[in-house]
Amino acid sequence: MSTPLEDYALLSDLCTGPLVSRDGSIDWLCLPRYDSPAVFSALLGGPDDGRWRLSVVDGEVVERRYIPHTFVLETTWRTPTARVRVTDFLPIAADRADLVRRVQCLEGEAEIEHDLRLRFDYARATPWVRVVDHAGAPALLSLAGPDGLMLVGPLLTWAHAGAEGLPDGAAEQPEAVDVPADGEAGRRAPRLTGRFRMEARETLDWDLSAFPSYEDRPEPASVDHALAATIKYWTDWSAARDVDTEYDPQVLRSMLVLRALTHGRTGGVVAAPTASLPESLGGSRNWDYRYVWLRDAALTIEVAVAHGSAHAAVLWRDWLLRAVAGDAEKIQIMYGIGGERELTEKVLGHLTGYEGSRPVRIGNGAADQYQADVVGEVMIALGLLRDAGVEEDEYSWGLQKSLLRFCERNLDRKDNGIWEMRGELHHFTHGRVMMWAAFDRGITAVEHPHGLDGPVERWREIRDRLRDEIEQRGFEPSLNSFTQVYDGTRVDASLLQLPHTGFIAHDDPRMLGTVARIESELVDAHGLVHRYRTDNGMDGIAGDEHPFLICNFWLVEHYAHSGRLAEARALMDQLLGYANDVGLLSEEYDAGAGRLIGNFPQAFSHIGLIRAADAIAAATRKG
Repeated sequence: MSTPLEDYALLSDLCTGPLVSRDGSIDWLCLPRYDSPAVFSALLGGPDDGRWRLSVVDGEVVERRYIPHTFVLETTWRTPTARVRVTDFLPIAADRADLVRRVQCLEGEAEIEHDLRLRFDYARATPWVRVVDHAGAPALLSLAGPDGLMLVGPLLTWAHAGAEGLPDGAAEQPEAVDVPADGEAGRRAPRLTGRFRMEARETLDWDLSAFPSYEDRPEPASVDHALAATIKYWTDWSAARDVDTEYDPQVLRSMLVLRALTHGRTGGVVAAPTASLPESLGGSRNWDYRYVWLRDAALTIEVAVAHGSAHAAVLWRDWLLRAVAGDAEKIQIMYGIGGERELTEKVLGHLTGYEGSRPVRIGNGAADQYQADVVGEVMIALGLLRDAGVEEDEYSWGLQKSLLRFCERNLDRKDNGIWEMRGELHHFTHGRVMMWAAFDRGITAVEHPHGLDGPVERWREIRDRLRDEIEQRGFEPSLNSFTQVYDGTRVDASLLQLPHTGFIAHDDPRMLGTVARIESELVDAHGLVHRYRTDNGMDGIAGDEHPFLICNFWLVEHYAHSGRLAEARALMDQLLGYANDVGLLSEEYDAGAGRLIGNFPQAFSHIGLIRAADAIAAATRKG
């Protein structure tokens, strides 16, 4: 059985996001970016696919926490004779990528054990490992193709899988070790091991630095300085957030997650730091989320602006300008972190998958889909940024006009929908309403005193036509409900977003009828909302899935805005109970098994949490 997702914590340096298990194993690490090939892939296979486990011999974890308002993780171990604290963090540094593990013996005497298995390129490349002199001390240098890693700290030894690690092995480590390839002479690739005895008040540090193999090795970092600077960065950032809800700790942690998933230099917001974690254990709905969806990023900007993070929103706007550039007619629903367009989906057949969930995919074929809602979400977000006092320039407003021309040229085109269906195309009601919202925000921008220009009469004509069409074809009077698609009668959870666009009020009888149908048809025995029903094969994907957490937060939001505040709070409390001990949420939740499911942590889920808390706060103030 794979490690439960709720046992993982996230680290971040605004470039990548490794996962550390409760028992001290880093099972997922991509360097230097979120979407780089993984160095540790045990999350999607087994230990020999790459991991770094640091544990205390005969110890158990008695406490785990982030230093408040940071992504610096402290794990406290206790043994019959000692108490030990392990501090894991990624230094915030623009010019290098480091993973630091500090061990402090707080009481008694303890023995620290390492199991380090370096596997580059998703465990497809085994590095050549050797001991080198680095700033006057021995260090481990690992090279494979373009990638290099330098491990500085008390030296580990190497042993083939199945062999016992050698304690205090620095003296027995040869000057160079040519690591055999997987399968050579029937042997698996080696692992690096070591045991280190510690006494009270003693500290040991290990620093794993990534660098291009063809460049000079990085200089050793000062762990004390890096730790202090990293704590200061996160705490300063948190102090600048404007949070005032009943759920401030959860909201602030969620905002920190969104910041952690925002690349510090490009401004791109990844949907999650992981790939191919299944929507159903053992199933095939396994997707790579390490890219920038325009929708997810736009929703992130909405909550950022609402909580005093307009600067981060401007970084994303600038990212958008670079990504789309002069090709608004070829806009994609997602891009790479730097604005890359080629996100070819591939299967890694050598990895067994999380809980045996195959295929393991990297890249994402949905990048080639047309989804009608995306421009609307972007226009809503940029409108809020404008209302927050961020001025448009000729490029940003020119991009928005180009996006509206794209919508106009695709006005009657069917699409794959917000849930990225891989089956037959449809006119999805949610997508049509978002297209309405796109033109509505364009009109508002021109009509308000922003000094902007545009063909507002034509936009108004298209907006009005869309409203008439949606009310005639996307609403079923006999059911008093909006429908998932024009040519069907079912509902889906995206309809909960219609009031957010301004298209309809939360308490409109038609919207209340839609919510009643969602409650009747999409809510399971545990009280959780599914995205849609998968039993008709409409999405073109085999298998089933668990409830998406953002859909449930949308229901909280609707309850709060439609006078059902007690129900909003009750569902909110239920959902908050699904977060793990360090406040992280995945994409979905399996209430029957009590497990987080899907890519983790998921920006969508944390966006939903923030908006739900804001809705409850607004409803409470309204009285």
